[in-house]
Amino acid sequence: MDDKAKITELLQPYLKDGELYIVDIQVAGRQGGRLKVTILLDSDTGIRIDDCADVSRRLGGEMDEMNFFGDSAFTLEVSSPGVDYPLTFPRQFVRNVGRQLIVTLIDGNTRKGWLESVSDDHIVLDVEAEKQSKSKKKKEVDLSVEVPPAGPTPILFEQIKKAQVEVSFK
Repeated sequence: MDDKAKITELLQPYLKDGELYIVDIQVAGRQGGRLKVTILLDSDTGIRIDDCADVSRRLGGEMDEMNFFGDSAFTLEVSSPGVDYPLTFPRQFVRNVGRQLIVTLIDGNTRKGWLESVSDDHIVLDVEAEKQSKSKKKKEVDLSVEVPPAGPTPILFEQIKKAQVEVSFK
């Protein structure tokens, strides 16, 4: 079992019976220096800083007690994914219904629109119409480029490579 799997196992008692969930675990810096363990947690209602601090204190104590990395010193960071971190679980999409997303599909195409709904296997994105260039020069139309239809568009989770909330400061 690798370090991530072991940490995932150790985290289970601290996830408040499924209220909190693991978004990502990263272990970096083994080359002679101090190890850095970064754990990103979330919840359906948003994670509080107190939750992160509690998990960090309890998990860090347990890892120290069991000499998790042997004699290697480590730093443990527990936080939320942040607004710029990609959405990776259906639970995260549910919390972002009504927000604007940029979705990159596994075929390389991108869709931008408002997240309308989430089901077990897909999302519905109200895709924005492609904006026409206001340039006075006539451009040749490249028929090989797929122009997504505007309006509500179902997208299967298995088709999504990356999805991020579009942050707007307007």
